[in-house]
Amino acid sequence: MEALEINATWTDKDWDKFSEWLKGMLHVGPATVTFTKKDGTQRVMKCTLEASSLPKVELKEDAKPRKESTTSMRVFDLEKNEWRSFTIKSVTKVEFKIE
Repeated sequence: MEALEINATWTDKDWDKFSEWLKGMLHVGPATVTFTKKDGTQRVMKCTLEASSLPKVELKEDAKPRKESTTSMRVFDLEKNEWRSFTIKSVTKVEFKIE
């Protein structure tokens, strides 16, 4: 298991790079993301954006595309089997397996 510790001195540009990196990693496979919730508690979530692990969604003809946030990330929680999101700057640690 590989882990990435987040640096408290990151700039907004560093956070943007991290966000893109994390999104790319989650498309490849699952990761365990530790973050601080808005109420101050810590949450550890095993999540992914890997297409084969996501639930099938039927699109409605008149459905509008969801606006993508620049401050939070929407992921699929593999333990709750539901979509969840977290604020990117609240992430404290990311762990993933390299196989």
